Amino acid sequence: MSISDQSPPTNAAAARSLGSVLRCVVGHRGVQSAAALWVAGYLVVLWLARGSLPFDRPAVARFPFAVQMAAPTITLIEIFVLMALTFLLTRRRVIPDMSARAPERRVALRETILVLGYGAFGQIGGWILGPALGYRAFSFHIAGTVFGCSAIPERAEVWIWALYNFMVFAVAPYVYFRRRYTNTELNLRSANRRNDALLILVVLVIESAFELAVFDKNIFRLSPHQVLLGAPLTFVIFFVGTVLPTMVLIYAILLPRFLKLTGSPISAVLLGGLTYAAMHVVEGWSVFDSPRNTVLSLIFVLLQYFGPGMIKSVLTLRTGNAWVHALSYHAVAPHVIVDTPLLTKIFGIT
Repeated sequence: MSISDQSPPTNAAAARSLGSVLRCVVGHRGVQSAAALWVAGYLVVLWLARGSLPFDRPAVARFPFAVQMAAPTITLIEIFVLMALTFLLTRRRVIPDMSARAPERRVALRETILVLGYGAFGQIGGWILGPALGYRAFSFHIAGTVFGCSAIPERAEVWIWALYNFMVFAVAPYVYFRRRYTNTELNLRSANRRNDALLILVVLVIESAFELAVFDKNIFRLSPHQVLLGAPLTFVIFFVGTVLPTMVLIYAILLPRFLKLTGSPISAVLLGGLTYAAMHVVEGWSVFDSPRNTVLSLIFVLLQYFGPGMIKSVLTLRTGNAWVHALSYHAVAPHVIVDTPLLTKIFGIT
């Protein structure tokens, strides 16, 4: 049993119980290893943190240490619920054979190494460019995203960050691979618009409610004028600066190749989560002024982004359409929901 069918499903496959899929997932060695590493990461953090995290995260700094520690696991539990719901909502549709969209294994391996290396150099370029211009290092998020920061970014910093990420991680990879592959092979065309729309709506509503109920209600403190101007601006900036780069680099290009190379949808989901976390390795809240803080920062990046990277993988594998995750679990929730207050401050919207 797998999390994504690799051929048009038979009636028996369509009726496959969620329980059998869960047993397959739990029995997967990669999942077991990830669970063990998750626990080990927590133990290391507890040992090093000594009751206090050094990060620049004003939005959560008011919470007790125990709550800050629990937050990534609470998010992961909600993500598991979304994964199960995604399976249920797509169980009657024909699941695209994403492995067939990737080239043969030797080419897939070469392209995967190429893209991962390119992504690493793109990240390094952002770490150099930001400080060279007098700003913080650029990553897949601008400083202050989701968690806030003690010194909000300048307007020019936001636009340069967004343009850099868009050109390096979205435009250049897309242009290169579009010459060789169709939009369908890049997971950028829907095979079932009705089901995709349903999935987008359901996941978006649940994730938005979760964000507002559990973590952040600051958008309700904005005036109608601030929301009317700030929400669209937030959508555009984050769509250009992180949503499209994430979608193209990881879920249009790398995910089909992960599936081709591993032959396992579950392994592809794990690799998608790991890659997504790796692209956020330097966040605006990270602290690298000592070995202790560096280790804490790197572990928390993994705890924070591994789960979201996995749900994006599941949504893409089950639909063959990378736009589904971009619109249901990225552009609006969390970014518009959580980051509109930040953008209204940066751009002086009153």
